[in-house]
Amino acid sequence: MKISRRDFLKTTALTSLFFAGFGNPALAHNHKKNLVVIMLRGGMDGLCAVPVIGDKRFEKIRKGILIENPMKLNSDFALHPKLKAFSECWHDNTGAVVHAASIPYTARSHFEGQNLMESGGRVPYQEKTGWLGRGMKLANLKGEGLALSLPMPLLLRGVPKNDNYYPSDGRLPRDETLELLKSVYADSSEEELLDMMNFIKKRKNEQMGTGVGYDKRKNKNLAMRAGQLLSNPNGPRVAVFEVNGFDTHAAQGGINGTHTKCLVEMDTIIQNLKISKKTYENSIILTVTEFGRTIKKNGGNGTEHGYGTAVFLAGGLVKKSQVHTDWPGLKRKELFEGRDLNATIDARSVYASAMSTVFDLDFSRIEKEVFFGDKLQNLSDKLFKA
Repeated sequence: MKISRRDFLKTTALTSLFFAGFGNPALAHNHKKNLVVIMLRGGMDGLCAVPVIGDKRFEKIRKGILIENPMKLNSDFALHPKLKAFSECWHDNTGAVVHAASIPYTARSHFEGQNLMESGGRVPYQEKTGWLGRGMKLANLKGEGLALSLPMPLLLRGVPKNDNYYPSDGRLPRDETLELLKSVYADSSEEELLDMMNFIKKRKNEQMGTGVGYDKRKNKNLAMRAGQLLSNPNGPRVAVFEVNGFDTHAAQGGINGTHTKCLVEMDTIIQNLKISKKTYENSIILTVTEFGRTIKKNGGNGTEHGYGTAVFLAGGLVKKSQVHTDWPGLKRKELFEGRDLNATIDARSVYASAMSTVFDLDFSRIEKEVFFGDKLQNLSDKLFKA
C-alpha cells in the first residue's frame, strides 16, 4: 500500500515536543531566559483566532463558520472564546498578538511553506538548517536536548549534538515502521536518512527504560514537563511544540469546529506552561505557521490556503498586552490577490526580535547571520522586555 507523506503525518501524534539549548553552566548564576515555539502546521486562520470587530462584509462571507461571541480585546479585535488560557495572559498583561503577519511566501504549498517557516529562508528547500538552530548556534547554545519526535525538525537543525527520540509507547519501532519511514521520507537527502537510521540503530543498542506512554505525550503532560525542565538553571532554554491539523479545507466549523480544536490544543500548551511560574515569568512563547487562510469560506464550509495570519505571544518577557499590527483592511482591493488578508509584517521580524531578547544577541547580527542579511523590522522594544 502506497502511503503519502501527508497521510503518514496525519497518523502521527497531534503534538510533539522538542528540547534544546543547553548553554554555559555559568548561566545558572545569571538570569536564564527561555524561548518556546509552538508550530501550528496546516495554516492557522488568524481571523478565526483573532477576528476583526464590526466588519459586516467579513461577517457575511464567513456566515456558517464565523466565531460567535468572541472576547473583546480592544476596539478593533476580539479573541476566540475558547482561548481561555491566552485570555488570562492578556488580562495579566503577558499576552500579545501580532496581526496581519506572515513569512514572505505566497505560493500556498504546505510543504514549501512549512519548509520556509522553519528555515527562515526565501527559497523552498534551499536551506538545510533552521532559523532557531542558527540563532542558538550564534548564542553559543549546545543542542544536547532530546527531541521527542522523528526526525529532528528543520527548525532546530544547525546546532551540533542535537539528538532525538520517538517515544511511541515505550517499544522500539517495528521493521515495517522503518520501511514506511524510508518510503515516506524518500524525498529526504541521503544524509538525513542516514542520520535517521543511525539514530534508530543507536536506540536499539541502548538499554531502554520503562518508556513513555501515549498519555505522557498529551499536550497537558508535555507542557507541564517542559515547564519543569525549562525552570532548571542548568536545563534547556528552548522548547518546540508541534500542533497539526489547521488545514481545514472542509467543515472548518465555528465555535466547536475542527479549527477550534486545534486552537484549543495550542491554548492547552500555554495554560500548562504557565503552571511553572518561574518558567513562564522568564520566557517568550510564540507561534509560527506557514500561512493564513482565505477570507471567504468555500462551498464545503472550509477555507483555502491564504497569506496573512496572526502570531500569538505569551510569557513574562512580553512587554504588554496588545494587538500589534499595521492593519491593511479587508475590503476587496485591500486583500492579497483579492482573496486573503494581506501581510504587512514579516513574521521573521518577530522571530528575530524574540531571539534577540532571549539570547541577548544584537538584532543586526541575527539579521545578518540567521536570516541571510534580509532587512527585518526590529520589534524587540515594542513587543518584549529587555
